[in-house]
Amino acid sequence: MECETEAPSRNSESGFTLLELLIVMTIIALLAAIAIPSYTGNVRAAREAVLREDLHTLRTAIDSYTVDKQKAPQSLDDLVSSGYIRTMPLDPFTHRTDTWIPVQDDDLHSIDQTDPGIGDVHSGAQLAASDGTSYNTW
Repeated sequence: MECETEAPSRNSESGFTLLELLIVMTIIALLAAIAIPSYTGNVRAAREAVLREDLHTLRTAIDSYTVDKQKAPQSLDDLVSSGYIRTMPLDPFTHRTDTWIPVQDDDLHSIDQTDPGIGDVHSGAQLAASDGTSYNTW
């Protein structure tokens, strides 16, 4: 007895129909429509968290510089050159290090402070945050 295996025959009915492909494409589009807004919201929340942390780090470095040197930094580069921060952080919304907005403070914060200088820093991003405020006011 000889065992013959027959190859499946290819006829015009094999493969997916146009209706099946359209149903699959519709399901994929629906899943993407649900997932993409959630993804973009999570990315925005992560960038806002990074911005808050970077602003906290820069403000702490400004305060430490002012107390240690008894004068406020005259530029943000003074913080890097003096070793208070390793490098200037990237603004998570502008993706640049040169868009930080230093705020000049004419007040002296201690008796020993001799020169006014930078007292605060803000983001240079002109976008609105998820809480409705502008990033450059944080």
